[in-house]
Amino acid sequence: MSSQDPPQREEGSSSNHCNIYDQQTTANNSKEQIPEARRTGVLPTHRKTRLPFKKSSSTDSNMTAQQQAAKRFFESPKFAVAGANADTHRFGYKLLAWYHEHSLPVTAVNPKEPAITISSETYQAVASPSALQDPQSTSLSVVCPPPVTKTVLKEAKDVGIKAVWLQPGTYDDEVLKYATEEFEAGVGGMEGGTVGGEGWCVLVDGERSLRDAGRKWEARI
Repeated sequence: MSSQDPPQREEGSSSNHCNIYDQQTTANNSKEQIPEARRTGVLPTHRKTRLPFKKSSSTDSNMTAQQQAAKRFFESPKFAVAGANADTHRFGYKLLAWYHEHSLPVTAVNPKEPAITISSETYQAVASPSALQDPQSTSLSVVCPPPVTKTVLKEAKDVGIKAVWLQPGTYDDEVLKYATEEFEAGVGGMEGGTVGGEGWCVLVDGERSLRDAGRKWEARI
């Protein structure tokens, strides 16, 4: 599996899509909507504060299929990021940092990066989904080019992973169809309630999906 990030749309195509977390994005409200760490990819000194938890009012009966899939994704006790890397400017790092910032148990998946450090914490990486300690209890975020994503998904299915989330740019129609049909929960694409301009993105839709899943978290840098 390559650590190369998937291609992204050109800057400026949307003001609220997944690229709002890129260093070179200049949305007018970025300083108000996201922490400096996520906007720049540079994390300051470690600190931890508790966020007030507000349970979502959404119920399965009034949620779209993709919202239900995102909810199921965050009901898993563990998470992994396929394509995580140590370059703070790339989405593989920013996605892993999102899990770190929300105090969620996460494993980096990258055959070329033995470990990735975020703030004061170092995450040991595994080479592939089959190397995860407990894949059946792990939801998998994917930030890889589409040909690599298909390989990762097939291995994830073989080891019993039940929920996957495909970041924008990681799939084509065939790969997205495989993810939504072959897993208990497959998140990705433009359908069903994402607020991102490029499709379902953990960096944009993640906190709402955590609330839908009734999941509490602590914010940390």
